Amino acid sequence: MVHDYDLAATLNSGQTFRWQLGEGWWEGVIGLRWVRLRAEAVSRTNEKAAENESSVIIAEAAEPVNDWRWLADYLQAGLNLADILDAFPDDQPMRLAVAACRGLRLVRQDPWECLASFILSSSKQIVQIQQIVARLCEKFGEQVMIPQNHQPVYSFPLPGRIAAAGESELRACKMGFRAPNLRETAQMIAGGTMNLCQLSALPIGEARDALMRLPGVGRKIADCFLLFACGHQDAFPVDVWVMKALRRLYFPRRQVSLKRLHKFAATHFGPYAGYAQQYLFHYARVHAKLDD
Repeated sequence: MVHDYDLAATLNSGQTFRWQLGEGWWEGVIGLRWVRLRAEAVSRTNEKAAENESSVIIAEAAEPVNDWRWLADYLQAGLNLADILDAFPDDQPMRLAVAACRGLRLVRQDPWECLASFILSSSKQIVQIQQIVARLCEKFGEQVMIPQNHQPVYSFPLPGRIAAAGESELRACKMGFRAPNLRETAQMIAGGTMNLCQLSALPIGEARDALMRLPGVGRKIADCFLLFACGHQDAFPVDVWVMKALRRLYFPRRQVSLKRLHKFAATHFGPYAGYAQQYLFHYARVHAKLDD
């Protein structure tokens, strides 16, 4: 049983791109494992308990699983979300975002899949990113074990597989100008120039600088990686949606530069700034409709 967990918001909030909803189940691939998930609410008997809703996440895999810790770690199911939300600044925009999105979690992603996915995300909407990633996996990934009569499902391709691919093959996945960036980054990682798994141990500034030396990786993509793959909770990715949210909710009727927004985020949102960012992002995109 988990408390304060909104599975749909977590898997459909733009931090990961391989989950699909069908017949009440969220289906995806974690590493080399096909898995599908659904949440069932647990009935509460008093108002105080209802403040922190509980649910059971039901998981099914294609083969028997004796130890589900890999899934709990990915979903960050053991995290005390209430402590994180309590650390958010007590202002109207964050109160609105938490009220609308409570239960949203950050998942802990595979470093290479996270980085590659966000390189492919440049100037794309979430649905388009999902389509590109799906094509990439189908063309270059390995088929994973699936239930009987299920259509084929593929793992995310390893860096070495992408490094060895031709640029034209990658462009066939509809990734356009991102193809050479993805290929060159894969070559650097496969060749040992960059070890993604070591970045979580570095101070965030050093890790960000290292990432931004990779082709196609700017401040936003670097911060997405640091937040979603490394667990650097002070990473605060600023994309179009977050920029709109910050400008309209915190700086109405003022012209504020991106540099000023980064400085504001670094000082305003506290030790869980990255979590606050994801709440603002999902609130702006889904609930507040800041799309003009």
